[in-house]
Amino acid sequence: MAFEGIAERLQATFRKLTGRGRLSEKDVREAMREVKMALLEADVNFHVVRDFIARVTERAVRADILESLTPGQQVIKIVHEELTALMGGENAKLDFGNVKPAVILMAGLQGAGKTTMCGKLAKLLKKQYGKSPLLVACDIYRPAAIGQLQIVGAQAEVPVFERGTQNPVKTAKEAIEHARHTFRDVVILDTAGRLHIDADMMSELAEIEKAVHPNEVLLVVDAMTGQDAVNAAKAFSETVPLSGVILTKLDGDARGGAALSVRAVTGKPIKFAGIGEKLDAIEPFHPDRMASRILGMGDVLTLIEKAQKTFDEKQAAALEKKIRTDSFTLDDFLEQMDQMAEMGSMDEILSMIPGMKAKMGNLQVDEKQMKRTRAIIQSMTPRERAKPSLLNAGRRKRIAKGSGTTVQDVNRLMNQFEASQKMMKQMGGGKPGKKGHRNPFGF
Repeated sequence: MAFEGIAERLQATFRKLTGRGRLSEKDVREAMREVKMALLEADVNFHVVRDFIARVTERAVRADILESLTPGQQVIKIVHEELTALMGGENAKLDFGNVKPAVILMAGLQGAGKTTMCGKLAKLLKKQYGKSPLLVACDIYRPAAIGQLQIVGAQAEVPVFERGTQNPVKTAKEAIEHARHTFRDVVILDTAGRLHIDADMMSELAEIEKAVHPNEVLLVVDAMTGQDAVNAAKAFSETVPLSGVILTKLDGDARGGAALSVRAVTGKPIKFAGIGEKLDAIEPFHPDRMASRILGMGDVLTLIEKAQKTFDEKQAAALEKKIRTDSFTLDDFLEQMDQMAEMGSMDEILSMIPGMKAKMGNLQVDEKQMKRTRAIIQSMTPRERAKPSLLNAGRRKRIAKGSGTTVQDVNRLMNQFEASQKMMKQMGGGKPGKKGHRNPFGF
């Protein structure tokens, strides 16, 4: 999970502060030393850490902070504000300009996930921004690069413009003309990557940029490479006019050094983050929300947005009716489980709920349980799924055998199902249209 290591260290440090009624300047400076070590161990740039600690300490040792009724909470508030500022302050939105099509040039080193990110961005722009994007294959060097872009384009249901091994500058120009004639309002250029930064790559990238004057030049970097990602971003920003950064594999970066360093080192905002392998595993980067996650404050806004994108209003209304009329079935239970899975891993979802991770401690959510649950339900007959009360001992034994599980597993599932029925009825049992009861999860 993103920032897991640094989050645990910082939260442990601040629990010590909030556990004291009064704080001295010495207490604050000792806490800041622990914060400094946590940041350095998370592979955050040394100069960034030094400046960050200096700013926080200067603000935190003021008399009005130390003499307040809740000095520990005041210090955490300062750290939250400075972390937010460090990562850019606010979500940096895309600039589509006034002339169509808007052009987005994607750059990056080979292996950062640039081509896949082009598909993710195209799908996001189509689904959430109402755009009609066109993907353009300008990488003529990497074997199968064009084929890969065509695959992700097909998955995102976005057309791909390619001209084989033709000069990428010419291809980019022709693609923009093609977009105008086919009423495509966004062009996404997938440019060539390299295993390392070299003059030829930078020269070609600069030529494409000068030829098409893109609205956005976005650098795709692998968050898991830490300082290497920051160094790559710095080198690119000194060569081409970057407008922003996209971090890939942020969900697998337990340290968080790249996310906490790249804005300060390059001056360029992080605009999006890749949070998984699926094409919809991309989200706008919100510095304030990320700071909240790091400090254990959760991220309810992102959780709500995920729920709103995942749960269809008509389906939610139909489900609410089933809950109110006690006709909620195991098929409905399985459908809700699948929709929850689309929002991300349970560990990720729980981390967005304030205080939930702290309450659960080191408890690990068993993702394999989802597969066992599916196997058990699919081993039932349609009549049994519709009317769980039919499941006597004999039927449960048959279902366990058919699903490769045990009778205890089947019993456990039925207990969970009954508990969820009660919970959903409490949370979503209001009258249709009543505020706060759009779906059984309360969003």
